Amino acid sequence: MKHSEQSIPVHLLSGFLGSGKTTLLQRLLEYCKAQGKKPAVIMNELGDINLDGQLLDAEVPMAEMLSGCICCTIRGDLGMEISMLIEEHQPDVIFIESTGAANPMETLDGVTEAAMYKAIDLRSVITVVDGPELLERGRDGKGRTFKLMSEQIRCATLLLLNKADKLEPEQLVEAQQQLRELNAHARITATIRCAIDDWSWLDSEEETQDFSLDSMDGEEGEACTHVGCSHNHSGHAHHHTHDGHHHSHDHVLVVTHYWSSPVCSKAFEALLQRLPNEIYRAKGIVTFTDTPSRFLFQYAYRESDFMRIEPQGHVNDVAVFIGEHFSKDWLRSELAHLEQTENTEA
Repeated sequence: MKHSEQSIPVHLLSGFLGSGKTTLLQRLLEYCKAQGKKPAVIMNELGDINLDGQLLDAEVPMAEMLSGCICCTIRGDLGMEISMLIEEHQPDVIFIESTGAANPMETLDGVTEAAMYKAIDLRSVITVVDGPELLERGRDGKGRTFKLMSEQIRCATLLLLNKADKLEPEQLVEAQQQLRELNAHARITATIRCAIDDWSWLDSEEETQDFSLDSMDGEEGEACTHVGCSHNHSGHAHHHTHDGHHHSHDHVLVVTHYWSSPVCSKAFEALLQRLPNEIYRAKGIVTFTDTPSRFLFQYAYRESDFMRIEPQGHVNDVAVFIGEHFSKDWLRSELAHLEQTENTEA
């Protein structure tokens, strides 16, 4: 199935309760509207009422995901909500504000599932950090709350050190150092009420390629850290010593590849087997040249699984790869080679 739609940028807003995510969302919406763009919003709340949503511009299309956490109990609904927003409103950009109790890596899985149904491009994870709260909890270095805050920081492609006006100069330096220890590559910006002078990076796909996804450091089978979760997820520990933001390979969050033609099943399975360790999750839908049906595939930590499907509606042939510090150019070259080989042989 050839894909010709233009991908819609998606930005995920993360951060612990009270850090300032909704204030950031308001500013993002104001910037987009000033640029003549049509934004849409998905807001997730653990409770039955979306109080924060009432603070936003009523003209902005919004989907509410209530009574559950977007990263686990209602994760499967996220793809449907994104699809419905796109079908009904045709937005230019989508912002997802997850509950402060959400685990970002699990939320990323939910976002990428939507790529099977609509052409989207996950551009960034913006984590808002409450500066005073970070210092207070960081000095103890224990507890589930600090652990969740740390995971939200590690997943960020952009870190906003908010409430900087409530920190003394030496405290500001201490907080910045703590953020850098948890995330060696994301841009750190100190803010007051999430005010940023330059939002132009939102419009540039190339800009986000210098961001990094620093994965969760943790032990295998680490339990999800927020209240109400009963499932486990595998930690993925990698330790990096890179300095600066520019290296010989891109620091990408997600690579989304829409297939232009069917590919050989054996060649595709061989590619999955030689993926670098830094690519630790992948999923999507693919059509093979050597079998009549389409397949849903999932890949996690060197293991892959295929399930034959017969979609009842429009479903994209797409492959979504999640990882850290891997070469985006290498991966895209390998994927293109699969399709070129089939076209040449045909």
